[in-house]
Amino acid sequence: MTTEAHTESTEATAPTGVILTDVAAVKVKALIEQEGRDDLRLRIAVQPGGCSGLRYQLFFDERSLDGDVVTDFDGVEVVVDRMSSPYLAGATIDFADRIDAQGFTIDNPNAQNSCACGDSFH
Repeated sequence: MTTEAHTESTEATAPTGVILTDVAAVKVKALIEQEGRDDLRLRIAVQPGGCSGLRYQLFFDERSLDGDVVTDFDGVEVVVDRMSSPYLAGATIDFADRIDAQGFTIDNPNAQNSCACGDSFH
């Protein structure tokens, strides 16, 4: 029963299918505070391009687009447009701060292949 409750909880907190880790949420909050604005949200999108057809975009956005799915992670709003949402279902956004890597990372179970420029889709 614990597993079922956990599954329901995950679905309730992440209707976009995107998961923002606590570490990433703290970093996003800090970056928004540096901008001095309270109207910004983290927008995640999949765009044409990259070596296998699609690439990720993460950026701060104040716009609301028709069909956007918005999820709140401890005060950080994550926005996914309706075209990108199917490609990002189950993806985890994290933030790495190590000697060998720094920045936001995306672990996406929907990615079929990987290449030098990151995960790509078919």
